[in-house]
Amino acid sequence: MVQFPDGAIKFAPVERKSIMIWVNEQIDPSGLLYACIACCDEDMAKDCHKSFEQNLTNVQKSSGWVARLRTVSSWDEVPVNSLKLN
Repeated sequence: MVQFPDGAIKFAPVERKSIMIWVNEQIDPSGLLYACIACCDEDMAKDCHKSFEQNLTNVQKSSGWVARLRTVSSWDEVPVNSLKLN
């Protein structure tokens, strides 16, 4: 909160700390999200991504299933049905 000389009180913007969130997704051929795990630990995310890729069968891959690893900077950008790992 900041009070100005004219007596007005205004709230100062909250400075948010920048974070990197790793999002692992398995997506079916129609583009629907089948599985999603999110965490802030890069090594854990890469291990999870490797597992997601290995768990897709050759039939799934040839029909268009994909394992995707991406980063976002806010939990608001993580799909709502994801599992959050700490």
